Amino acid sequence: MTASVPIARRSNTLSSSLGLGEKLFASSDERKLANAIDSGLALVEAGLLEQMSFTDDLADVTSRYLLDAGGKRIRPVLTLLSAQLGSGNNSNVITAAEAIEMTHLASLYHDDVMDEAQMRRGVPSAQTVWGNSVAILTGDLLFARASKLVAGMGERALLLQAETFERLCLGQLHETIGPRPGEDPIDHYLQVLSDKTGSLIATAAQIGLLCSDAPEEYIDPVVQFGEKIGVAFQLVDDVIDLSPAPDATGKTPGTDLRAGVATLPLLYLRRLAATDDSAAELLRRIDHDINTAFYEAGEADSAELTAAIAELREHEVTAMTLAEAHRWSADAVAALAPLPDGSVKKALTRFAESIVERSN
Repeated sequence: MTASVPIARRSNTLSSSLGLGEKLFASSDERKLANAIDSGLALVEAGLLEQMSFTDDLADVTSRYLLDAGGKRIRPVLTLLSAQLGSGNNSNVITAAEAIEMTHLASLYHDDVMDEAQMRRGVPSAQTVWGNSVAILTGDLLFARASKLVAGMGERALLLQAETFERLCLGQLHETIGPRPGEDPIDHYLQVLSDKTGSLIATAAQIGLLCSDAPEEYIDPVVQFGEKIGVAFQLVDDVIDLSPAPDATGKTPGTDLRAGVATLPLLYLRRLAATDDSAAELLRRIDHDINTAFYEAGEADSAELTAAIAELREHEVTAMTLAEAHRWSADAVAALAPLPDGSVKKALTRFAESIVERSN
């Protein structure tokens, strides 16, 4: 079986998403930065299509499937942004941004198999189209190609990529096995987010510095920024998962919960249920509909579960999750303090703000 998705139009450039292209308000330095990022993204996009060319037509189709479905390109943007603290866009920076996005795409193929996800980026997930084996092998191909690209950038970049890959795998492993006896479930969950998302976002920012010969003292601030904004991004995703507008998110409300994934609102609800009867009752209904209805009927899409998800969306635990995301975002911005004032620092700050204000 084959499938194709039209290449997504990228109207949400850095300048539009962060307001850097508003010529009445932006300084000349900000407009120059926005133009550099947007032109760099165009090169990255073209390079991704070229790099995702393998030995046969099937591999080309499967590897480009999620690329063509769209995506925010958050990681390449961070690579390009951080590179402006050094020499700016050069061939290594562009290649590094391609490798980072390829690594991210590879992880999505594997994650969807493990989570048995039906949709990704508004289209059927790869394993629902071609099956688990093809999806896994496609992810492997992308990991391999990303490694080949990074191998040409020197030992330091190659070690960084390998360490990041290790953390991605550990994060997925820890998510799969769950918290250990005596481990706080919320602390465990936040560490999983840091490993599965924060690590690659931090690497995206760090490799931009390495490839542009930026000052060494900038590395720790941008790494901390990337780690923290990655967690904030996923916490906002937990809130968006409960959204009643599937047209905007591309997913059914409560998709993660229906798949048995304990997101932060549910973890907060479990903690609250120990002392709050109404929280305990809502938790009982959610657990019953997910665990009982799913196994008895083969699906977790009952009207009762839909109603429970709507109630969870309005519950204080969802507001608590959004507040936690804002705290991580604020900490990410605070980590930037050692960087020089200017358009790059301002753009990174706006980037952090946009992460927690998004709705899809």
